[in-house]
Amino acid sequence: MAAYGALVSLMHIIDSIKNHPSPPISFDKQQVKSLTENVTFLQDFLDAYISPVIDDHEEDPLESRIADAVYAAEDVIESQIVVQIDNRSTIRGKKSNFITLIRALCKCATIAEDFYHDLQLVIEEMNLIKKEAMIVAAAAQLQRKVSSTHAASSSTVKEIMMVGFDEVLFQVLDKLTGGQLSRQIIPIMGMGGIGKTTLARHVFEHALVKEHFDICVWITISQTYNVRETLRDVLSQVSGDPDCDLSEGELGLKLYQYLWGRRYLIIMDDMWSIEVWDKIRSFFPNCNDGSRIIVTTRLSNLTSQLGESYGVGMKFLDEANSWDLFTKTVFGGESFPRELEDIGKNIVANCKGLPLSIATIGGLMAKSERSREYWGCIEQNLSSILITNNDEFCLKILRMSYIYLPNYLKPCFLYMGVFEEDRKIRVSMLKKLWVSEGFLKPVSGKCLETIAEDYLKELVDRNLILVDELGFSGNVKFCKIHDLLRDVCLKEVEKERFYHIIEKSLSVIDNEPRRFVFQNAGSWVINEVSISHARSIICDDDGKNFESPHNLRLLRTFKSYDRDTSRSSDAYVGRGFNFLHNAFQLVNSRHLAIRVNWESKFPPSINLLWNLYTLILHYPHPWECDGLLDESGWNDITAPIEIWKLHQLRHLEFVGGELILPDPPSEMVIMENLQTLRGAKNLYLNEDVVKRIPNVKKLHLCYQLEDMEDCLIKSLSELKQMERANCLSYLECLSKLENLSCNIYYGYAEYLQRISFPHSLKKLNLSLFYSDHLELVEILQKIGWLPLLQKLVLYRGTFKTGKWETIEGQFRSLKLLQLDMCGCLENWAMAESSHFPVLRELRLLRLTELQEIPSEVGEIPTLKSIYLEHCSESAVESAAKIVEEQEDLYGDQLDLHVRVLLRKPDERLQNLASPNFEITVSRY
Repeated sequence: MAAYGALVSLMHIIDSIKNHPSPPISFDKQQVKSLTENVTFLQDFLDAYISPVIDDHEEDPLESRIADAVYAAEDVIESQIVVQIDNRSTIRGKKSNFITLIRALCKCATIAEDFYHDLQLVIEEMNLIKKEAMIVAAAAQLQRKVSSTHAASSSTVKEIMMVGFDEVLFQVLDKLTGGQLSRQIIPIMGMGGIGKTTLARHVFEHALVKEHFDICVWITISQTYNVRETLRDVLSQVSGDPDCDLSEGELGLKLYQYLWGRRYLIIMDDMWSIEVWDKIRSFFPNCNDGSRIIVTTRLSNLTSQLGESYGVGMKFLDEANSWDLFTKTVFGGESFPRELEDIGKNIVANCKGLPLSIATIGGLMAKSERSREYWGCIEQNLSSILITNNDEFCLKILRMSYIYLPNYLKPCFLYMGVFEEDRKIRVSMLKKLWVSEGFLKPVSGKCLETIAEDYLKELVDRNLILVDELGFSGNVKFCKIHDLLRDVCLKEVEKERFYHIIEKSLSVIDNEPRRFVFQNAGSWVINEVSISHARSIICDDDGKNFESPHNLRLLRTFKSYDRDTSRSSDAYVGRGFNFLHNAFQLVNSRHLAIRVNWESKFPPSINLLWNLYTLILHYPHPWECDGLLDESGWNDITAPIEIWKLHQLRHLEFVGGELILPDPPSEMVIMENLQTLRGAKNLYLNEDVVKRIPNVKKLHLCYQLEDMEDCLIKSLSELKQMERANCLSYLECLSKLENLSCNIYYGYAEYLQRISFPHSLKKLNLSLFYSDHLELVEILQKIGWLPLLQKLVLYRGTFKTGKWETIEGQFRSLKLLQLDMCGCLENWAMAESSHFPVLRELRLLRLTELQEIPSEVGEIPTLKSIYLEHCSESAVESAAKIVEEQEDLYGDQLDLHVRVLLRKPDERLQNLASPNFEITVSRY
């Protein structure tokens, strides 16, 4: 709900000003007290409030009035911040004589009086609203909705539950593995939420399918498809090579050549039109080898349009299967309480056999109080829903899950509609945006990122957000939202004025939303829409047409760069690149993620961004600039010393180029909120620097002299000075560091042999460029004893003796190990499989001298995957032997898959291929 989110946001602003070491404005104590009391009361009121227009499409007038009053308070406060910062900058910038200074001070006094007067008017309006709310609360005898704060939390990672479709599953499997040899298309049809994707996912992950097909690919088409991106996605999954710069025709040809002669299964999820198939069908060869394509669609006539006689029509669940799905969703393996059974069956009956509705309402009930009173309330609201068409009915059912969400989760759920349909959403980015928007309610003892993680888990547990991809440690890396649930978001957003989506054409804006979302919008839009009141501008395409709106001084969030949607081949100088002095005029900014013009310098005005949480800057490489910039025009960017004074900064990421941070000032400012520092070059982690960033969790650093010649001619005294400084000497003092990535060039590599890593590390990536002489055994001895390390990636370096022998007790938490171009490694010795007790994935790249993979690796019980790329023939043969030995032990139950990429065709090695041992040949 917009009103509740606005109240939380206002308290964030007040607290940020009160707690800031150099606040941009000062408050009257009595006004702050009145504001805080009103905001706290209204939050508690809304937590208990049941809107009388709960089933209407109009916004609740009381909630609307609360939101407008809060917005007015934010406008007064944040406008005053802009004025005060501008006045201070003006005074400091002038060569002031006495008279000029007196005039400026008088102007400041007048502005301050106006500020207190305007804020008092807002407080008086909130006092009136508070009195009205007290009357409403007393008259209605409100019953508090039960919060899910204390409900038992289930695991975030859920198995995709399929009930009632076993017979259909076996029919599809039979069509896939039997029948005609010519390529066949199998449509799975049905309304939204009926289980098409769930069925297809079970087919895709079935062991029989994995064994039968050489290649299995899953892609999502959706309504707004892009042929080139679709082909690129398929090719990336098939070959591991996305080839971003190829044209649509070139991608199609390469895909055709790769699929030729291989039995493939392609699943195309959520196809809305035959047009997309007509445009790509020629790139999928028919080799009469039993290849299959599955299409999920809501279009019942697609079977005939595809020229196929067989299609799967999904049906509603019967009463027994509906009840089975509901009970499993709500109670898992527990027994259903007898006193709730009659109400539960009425709730299920109202879902009319639609699996998504049952699962979503079940997710709500699983997190709710298990009482007849509460369940009866849900039943009563469900029973009042009138059935129109199927989709509209489904939306009404799904809306119930939104209505009964705790207020603190509602803004997070509504925010999911910001992203385009079927968008794969990076969770780390989503959490940063939630934090910057200010609607996460603080919890004592938890940072905002942890709260965001908790909220995400709750929404997943309620079946409102889908887990799309897990990280290697089991965390949710990417998520999605079902398109019907996204429709629910957009309907509520429109009603509550939570944000406004602008697509290709300019739409009329009847109200003044605080957030604007640009989807596939041209550069003209942002200049023509009157959005001076905007607090957020989110560009959910690649952002290449957007420049910083430096005149929007109240803006908090500006995201026009996203590493998951930006394509370097689309970028060039002069379009969509921002000058930092423009961006840094947005003095109320919390989140800036932008492309930066290569000529832009880092201005000292960054210290004006008093409340900046996240700064993500993408500088173009020369090769991104379409020939308009050569290597000589590309330099490192030096940050001003003022960057060390950003008290609130949580994430500083420099992408593309490299950022040189100056030595900190003598004034000690502890950046206690800083969690991420990415892209810093030659950062000297001495005692002074480490003390200023005590809570950093992620460090991505680069250490590099200008070039090899510079390394050779560097004066002896300068090298000795570098040695004394030892750029990583205090690394081990960063006791909360979890993720460390170092790109080390030339003369810096030796420092690795003298440093100690913090025991808090979970991920470590060391790339040793032009440092092939660096001995790895000594470094691995240190790394092996890190108790929490889960992921290790090593690039280059050497094993001078040709041998690496692991030791009992080392790498006890390691889940992923990657060795790439580590020279001279011939003999890898392991005495026991217990040396890597929880290893899941082993990746060996370009180890041309490795004789074999230790057989003990195959005995690691957790191992799921081995990948070899351009390794020696004997290493490939040893991997095949591991698979053979494990197949003898476990047969069809073996859960280990080996993938090998050969540099060139080798008939003897290719003949080793089996269902669990996949071999492909490089195409370049």
